[in-house]
Amino acid sequence: MSQINQMEMQHLRHIIGAQDTAYQKLQSYAQNSQDPQLKAHFEKIAQDAQNVKQKLLTFLN
Repeated sequence: MSQINQMEMQHLRHIIGAQDTAYQKLQSYAQNSQDPQLKAHFEKIAQDAQNVKQKLLTFLN
């Protein structure tokens, strides 16, 4: 794979930050949810956001 340029790296960092923010918010929503189905849904999409973040981080290494 070819190296990424500076602009692509900035965009990648921005997307990683957005995924981390989504993860944090969704975890908070899950913790504050009283409905078990809603709580499970928030936890699942929070984990999805965390997985995307981890995959994107591999491009920075």
